[in-house]
Amino acid sequence: MSYQIRKYQEEDFQQVLSLCQKSFIFDEISEDILREKIDADPFYDKDLLWLTCDCDQIVGFMMGTYRMDIRGINYGYIKLMVVDETYRRRGIARRMYQLIEDMLGQRNIDVMRLGDVPMNYFMPGIDPRYTPALCFAMRMGFERFSDTSNLLVDLSQQNWEVEINEEIEVKRADENDRSEVFELIEEHWALWRYELEMAYQNQPVSIHIAKEKGKVKAFSAHSANNKSMPWFGPMGTHPDLRGKGVGKKLLFECLKDLKEKAFQQAIIPWVGPIDFYAHHTGAKVDRVFWRYEKEIK
Repeated sequence: MSYQIRKYQEEDFQQVLSLCQKSFIFDEISEDILREKIDADPFYDKDLLWLTCDCDQIVGFMMGTYRMDIRGINYGYIKLMVVDETYRRRGIARRMYQLIEDMLGQRNIDVMRLGDVPMNYFMPGIDPRYTPALCFAMRMGFERFSDTSNLLVDLSQQNWEVEINEEIEVKRADENDRSEVFELIEEHWALWRYELEMAYQNQPVSIHIAKEKGKVKAFSAHSANNKSMPWFGPMGTHPDLRGKGVGKKLLFECLKDLKEKAFQQAIIPWVGPIDFYAHHTGAKVDRVFWRYEKEIK
């Protein structure tokens, strides 16, 4: 049986949403989340979104994107991929993937990755419980290069208040702080700029900052990605303030915000220092993701 493979169009959105909701059995994907992942991608490119149809039924969807010059490497990504369970193992994902890889190869992409798209991502890799996705990665020549985790914090366990040196001012960021916040970001964490821009769009602004002698030296944010979820991060502290309890204070300010929004739990995604979050918040590993990549040049 042959299937039609064509580019995604806006009128396909509801069918794609239904397919994702049916297939992502370990996740909740709302209309707002899917629109954020597709339309709000900072490098959205309509030529990198493909569908497979059986007559008028959409049975497969794949979204590619890219990020240029990350530490000298141009990355392409498969951000979302889904094939209806009854249509798997028929080469549908392979054909959509090859179209995206070929197009990205023409744009001087060096490395392809799956899922872990900086700035705007749904999952920071592949949850290994989605076994068909793992098999697809291996069949397409991807190699697993690391793992990462999402942690879960029970917000009911504390009031999330903590004191620090009174010489350090901690406050919610506002428009008067914007330029200085982004100067700090550009100097140390340029990849997080987009997420901070998204956090600045929230009301109130979902960024807390720490100032030393009137200068912004640290920040934490929430609701900057996967906005309808209790999503913490990113967070960064200038070396001048490390070891002074500032990170803990800023983390707690964000968790307090999320608790006040009536969330019962907070998600700390794509975690590096598990011990920091576990020690200060009682966070527990909730999900593990395997990260895959392959060179295409």
